Amino acid sequence: MTQSTPIRNTQRLLIGNGALLMFLGGVAGFGFLFVILGRIDVWPFPVFDVKVPGSEKAWRMSHLEAIINGLILWILALLLPLLPFGGKGLRRVSIGMIGVGWMFSIASLFDAFFPNSRGLDFAGPLTNRIPFFLFYAGIIIVMVVLAMIAWRSLVKKRPAAIDGQPLDS
Repeated sequence: MTQSTPIRNTQRLLIGNGALLMFLGGVAGFGFLFVILGRIDVWPFPVFDVKVPGSEKAWRMSHLEAIINGLILWILALLLPLLPFGGKGLRRVSIGMIGVGWMFSIASLFDAFFPNSRGLDFAGPLTNRIPFFLFYAGIIIVMVVLAMIAWRSLVKKRPAAIDGQPLDS
C-alpha cells in the first residue's frame, strides 16, 4: 500500500516534533543528572559548583515527560494510515497530539525550574498557574482526540475516505 503525500507530510510532522520532544527530554536529562550530582559536571569540561534549581523528582518527571510524549508522536505517525479519518481529520488529530506533547513537556519543566510550580491546581504563583493551564488544555485536547478516534473506530458505521480512497474493511 502506497501512502499519499498528505499522510506522509503529516507523518513527517509527527516524527519531527517527536524527535524535538525527545531532544528536549535529553536536555532535561542533564538537569536531572546535575541535580543528582549537586553540581554541573560534564567531562571533559570544567566542573561548576552550582546548585541547579528543582528537585530530583521534578527533573526526572521533565526528562521522562518529553521522551514519552515524543515516543507517543512516533507511534501515532505509524498508526496514522490505520485511523478512520480523511486527510484533514488526520492532520487535526496530529496537530492536537503535537500540541499536547509540547504542553505537557513544557508544563513539567516549570516544576524543575521554579518552586511550588507543579501546576496541580489554580493557586500560588504565576509559575504554578501557567503549567496548570497547559496541563488543563492538554488534558481536554487529548480526551477529545481519543473520543474522536474511539467513536470513528468503534461506532460510526461508514469510515471516512483517506484522500479520496475508501478505507479497507
